[in-house]
Amino acid sequence: MIVADPKNPRAEEIRAALEQRLADDDHRDVVVVIGGDGFFLHTVSEHGFDACYLGLNAGHLGFLLNDVDHDWDALAGLIRERRWREHRFPLLDADIRTLDGRRVRGWAINDVYLERMTGQTGRYRLHVDDQLVVEQMVADGMIFATALGSTAYSYSAGGSPSHPTLSSLHVTPICPHPPKLSPFVLPDTARVQVEVITPDRRPVRAVVDGRGVERVLGVRVAYSSRTACFLYFDRHDFTRQMLAKILRS
Repeated sequence: MIVADPKNPRAEEIRAALEQRLADDDHRDVVVVIGGDGFFLHTVSEHGFDACYLGLNAGHLGFLLNDVDHDWDALAGLIRERRWREHRFPLLDADIRTLDGRRVRGWAINDVYLERMTGQTGRYRLHVDDQLVVEQMVADGMIFATALGSTAYSYSAGGSPSHPTLSSLHVTPICPHPPKLSPFVLPDTARVQVEVITPDRRPVRAVVDGRGVERVLGVRVAYSSRTACFLYFDRHDFTRQMLAKILRS
């Protein structure tokens, strides 16, 4: 299956070139995704975590994706000959409670974050492994990111970027008021819990890889046993991609 971002002319160009050169059997058990990082995450969410995904970059940096050039024959050959390496990345498991009594479960490749829904800042109580970290933190929100997602929103909010193959959980407050809680990094065994204080007067929403849940009462975040299967050509270099992302920011 080949899925291309319909709003991206370059993605459509790559899709057309590959469909002219590949038979269905050449990629029958792989979802080829052409676009940028956001479209890639949306496609994985839509098709589920049972499939393996080969991302082709038609955006800018494309941190989650393979770089491609205009040699369509060579690109088709890489796919036809299955010249890629499989990487399995752990997912964050978010258990979200809302003010109306719902329980929403979501899994994230990049991050789970809380953010204010109005002009008022949110108020949060944070536990890590059942230990109280802060009784009341006033902030625009909080980000919980995987190592793979640590160079995205978390990094933009002041968090530390991490090599994507490491096992770490990144916690990054968004614009905290004094006394400030600095960003910090936890092992992949950590379990974090956030309670939203006065959620009726200071409403907060949760976002799981771009999918929003409004009027949140609390959330538990931990690594799941589930993984996402991504495919990368031999020339893909995670270290180079990470450093490029940092230097371009």
